[in-house]
Amino acid sequence: MNTQTEAHASRGLSASNSRLQASINWFVDLIFPPTCHGCGRVDTHWCDVCLAELNTVPITITDLSQNNLAGLCATGHHTGKLQEAIQSLKYYNTPHLAIPLGNRLTTALQTKQWIIDTIVPVPLFAAREQKRGYNQAYLLSQQVESMSNITCQPNLLQRHRDTNQQVGLSASERRENVKDAFDVTIDVTDLSVLIIDDVVTTGSTLDSCATALLSAGAKTVYALTVTHA
Repeated sequence: MNTQTEAHASRGLSASNSRLQASINWFVDLIFPPTCHGCGRVDTHWCDVCLAELNTVPITITDLSQNNLAGLCATGHHTGKLQEAIQSLKYYNTPHLAIPLGNRLTTALQTKQWIIDTIVPVPLFAAREQKRGYNQAYLLSQQVESMSNITCQPNLLQRHRDTNQQVGLSASERRENVKDAFDVTIDVTDLSVLIIDDVVTTGSTLDSCATALLSAGAKTVYALTVTHA
């Protein structure tokens, strides 16, 4: 089987797994009604009131620095309604929140003078993505792609080994946890690449992604996140 055929088969399997996970989530919600992660209202994972509140959170662009990134910025601090929305997107089956959160990223990108050739989401390990049903960074990237007309290549980076959750680890432990965890699977020679993720804390994951991209020949690497912690 050639590489292109394998890629199509992989995407088909991933789509099938996502549909299966969605069906499982629907059945669980039927038996155990969900509650809004923003306010606790029953029968929804994220209610209209919290969505309206999320849309009023100001975009406060914060420029950060990381060794291998030519630019890194976030749209707000990881607190309040933004933090609740990201946690709901990641852990409570609310993929539609990628739309307002992705719009924040697009607005931030429009303020930058960055020249971007392609977008890549921070990848999840395959087993973790299958369990969650989707990669939240990819959903955010899709929204930025739709608003900016910059092509997103979700398979450009792959996480070739499972890593521990970064939450609760020290800065040095975070760096070691994601060191050499990513592979570049598509030619990026002389390209300017934008990495997208939901939140940045120490920047270890983004830096590891950037290291892989630059080692594969990328010209410049930037990164955008919804929040910084």
